[in-house]
Amino acid sequence: MLLHHYRFVPDESLLNLEAFRAELAGSRSPVAPFKEALSRIQTRLDERFRAGADIRDLVYGRAWCVDQLLEIAWQLHDWSDDGIALLAVGGYGRGELHPHSDIDLMVLLKGDDDTPYRESLTAFITLLWDIGLEIGHSVRSLDDCEREAESDITVITNLVETRTLVGPETLRDAMLERLSTDRLWPAKDFFEAKWQEQIARHRRFNNSEYHLEPNIKSSPGGLRDIQMIGWVAKRHFGPLRYEEVVDKGFMNDAELRILSQGQAFLWQVRYALHMLTGRAEDRLQFDHQRAIAKLFGYRDTPERLAVEQFMKRYYRHVTALAGLNDMLLQHFDEVILRGGEALTIKPLNDRFEVKGGYIQARHPHIFRETPAALLELFLLMAQHPEIDGVRASTIRLIRDHRHLIDDLFRDDLRHQGLFLELLRSGGNVPRQLQRMNRYGVLGKYLPEFGQAVGLMQHDLFHIYTVDAHTLRLLAFVQCFRRPEGREKFQIASVLVHQLPKLELLWIAGLYHDIGKGRGGNHSLLGAVDARDFCERHGLSPQDTRLVTWLVENHLLMSKVSQKRDITDPEVIRDFASQMRDEISLDYLFVLTVADINATNPSLWNSWRASLLRQLHAETKRALRRGLDNPLDRDDWISETRAEALALLSNLGAEQARIERLWHTLGDDYFLQYTASEIAWQTQGILAHQNSAPGSTLPLVLINAPTDDMAEGGVKIFIHTRSVDDLFAATAAALDELGLSIHDARIATSSNDWTLNTFIVLDQWGQVIRDRERLEEIRHHLVEELDDPDDYPRIVTRHTPRQLKHFKVATRVAIEQDPANERTMLELIAPDRPGLLARVGRIFMEQDIALSAAKIATLGERVEDVFFIILKNGRPLTDPEHQERLRQQLIEVLSV
Repeated sequence: MLLHHYRFVPDESLLNLEAFRAELAGSRSPVAPFKEALSRIQTRLDERFRAGADIRDLVYGRAWCVDQLLEIAWQLHDWSDDGIALLAVGGYGRGELHPHSDIDLMVLLKGDDDTPYRESLTAFITLLWDIGLEIGHSVRSLDDCEREAESDITVITNLVETRTLVGPETLRDAMLERLSTDRLWPAKDFFEAKWQEQIARHRRFNNSEYHLEPNIKSSPGGLRDIQMIGWVAKRHFGPLRYEEVVDKGFMNDAELRILSQGQAFLWQVRYALHMLTGRAEDRLQFDHQRAIAKLFGYRDTPERLAVEQFMKRYYRHVTALAGLNDMLLQHFDEVILRGGEALTIKPLNDRFEVKGGYIQARHPHIFRETPAALLELFLLMAQHPEIDGVRASTIRLIRDHRHLIDDLFRDDLRHQGLFLELLRSGGNVPRQLQRMNRYGVLGKYLPEFGQAVGLMQHDLFHIYTVDAHTLRLLAFVQCFRRPEGREKFQIASVLVHQLPKLELLWIAGLYHDIGKGRGGNHSLLGAVDARDFCERHGLSPQDTRLVTWLVENHLLMSKVSQKRDITDPEVIRDFASQMRDEISLDYLFVLTVADINATNPSLWNSWRASLLRQLHAETKRALRRGLDNPLDRDDWISETRAEALALLSNLGAEQARIERLWHTLGDDYFLQYTASEIAWQTQGILAHQNSAPGSTLPLVLINAPTDDMAEGGVKIFIHTRSVDDLFAATAAALDELGLSIHDARIATSSNDWTLNTFIVLDQWGQVIRDRERLEEIRHHLVEELDDPDDYPRIVTRHTPRQLKHFKVATRVAIEQDPANERTMLELIAPDRPGLLARVGRIFMEQDIALSAAKIATLGERVEDVFFIILKNGRPLTDPEHQERLRQQLIEVLSV
């Protein structure tokens, strides 16, 4: 079916048939003239594309040119009779050809015997290959077509989209007669099979049109969804134009316009992809996105990259197309295929009723007469969880009347009350907000949210658009409320039921990222919008302050847990001082867990979970103790020593040996570790001394969370002589094992022995519990670290790689941590194997010792924090030395 109000007119300026035939007649071989003609055609098409020509002229124009060349090529061969025809199939059958699309052909035979045509067919196909046409071809008889179409939905889909290129049209007519709905695949069966096919296809893309590198053909909202509408309509109504489908009541003119504009845009993108890559490419990869954004004239602005502007337009088109596809197919099923079925109707009120499990308006003028019903519908669905969805006819009414949501609508107290009532309903609020977004209501009622629809950030960390991420965050909060969420999100699942006003969390979630894409601090911008919302909707000053505070500080808990040393009492006290009270802390914890999970599935792991749990527990303890009555540093050390000593005494350890060992460790050691960790390490050291007195082999202890522990990471404790390059060699050895370091605590005794602990996960962010694998890790580390002279070779064994599509500028920030007499260095750099080994090597060269590290990998970049001192035990305060270190890190890690 052709696009909205478009008629293709053959353009002989693309292919001068008379000149081509003359050139062909004067050539000894047909190959060269055909190849030159194809090259000229594509060059002219590409020139017109770059000049901004109508994409429809180019796509249909290339198909028309290929039609002419195929007809001429066919006529170069002898065909014994008229029992054979050449047909265009699939997309080419629709008259569409992009620069490198396959040219699908079918040779249709009247009978089953192809012997009379075999020699000519072989010569014809060989010629097409020789001239460089990318063809897919089949040879089928009428009987073959009927037999294969009966058993395969994809075959009949292709066969009903055919055109006769050369040969008698009566052959194709005979084929279509055999494939008619009264013989094969009635419209209902065809529709159900294609719908299941689409469901499976969408599932491969997580049922989301918001992908970092979408497939413009197969992703939800892509070209396949448009074709699906055409296939279903054509099978039911017969061959017709899209405009005629409007006359049949399948869609209205506004929907046809969305379909046509969306298809034209996707065609432009697909043409550009083919042209830029020189192949049939449908994946919109990162490097292609940037190139196409430039080709389409987008330019970077202070607020937004050119590629982000382009992708916002892409996402808005595919979102509209995906919603239209859903509505039209549901409408086709409800009204056209099942319209005669008797369905139970249950009235809800004067405006809405439930029919066959789906809510619908009781008359077509409901939204015009009562605009508040545009919000009431979603409230009713939240209050009645048994409702499966919205009837297609009502979805269409919503789409047709959402323009009524203007400033007067938003300022109406009745409408504000309805929206707040939805948030307070206790039902599945995120599902209703998702529906509101799908039907274009949410962005109308909250224009600030509408600005974020389709807004993406061009990195590997944020893998969803802002609106999709926001709605995923709310869905995770809803998950915490259900029994199935308790296993993976133990603390959040408990806390979410203790929050006094869940609607405040829904509001904070809606607004936490809404300030993105405007330039400036998005948390502060979002806090202003959140305050305006709360004040406009009549929330109390106390509730308004809490929501505003949550939005402004929604990144705080994540940053502190991942970048600060949360074993430090001062860090806990400082964080606790920023909390309003325990309730605020609980709100922030739930929001943080949902935010991390909704940003990127790979970010959430057991170690991050344990860090947040520890920070939440220690902060709650500090708040209950009172910020004016903090736990004294010396008291903390004494309590930890006493508890660890009691544990070791129960295990039969000699107190004198324990005290001698602990005397060499220093006070900071008892701040870094818990009593149980200290007991585990101490017992291991003493046992190692007993079993191998005088041994130079490093002690490596490994402790993995038990099967019943959902959170944590594998702890690797290394006790050996303190030598240069030890941290760098350890990092390189762990990298070789495919392990990712998430935390490092480095301590050195007064007699120069290390007590280094690394928290690691596997390359997929999962805890390792297999005993054989853990022993393999232990054995490998002992072998690698037994000879310090070998450390330089271990460190340099790994060569870094640049991530292909992203350039992350290496940044180094250095500040002092006076409370702990050390320096904090924050490093942001592109991720690559061996990075920590290189950092360790630089520290060694700069006479720097590492006391702790917090490692975070965020998509294509790392954000690591190192707590460092000089070899003499003093902080790094010399500005010149700081600058030398900064420049060396940038120089080495930017390569």
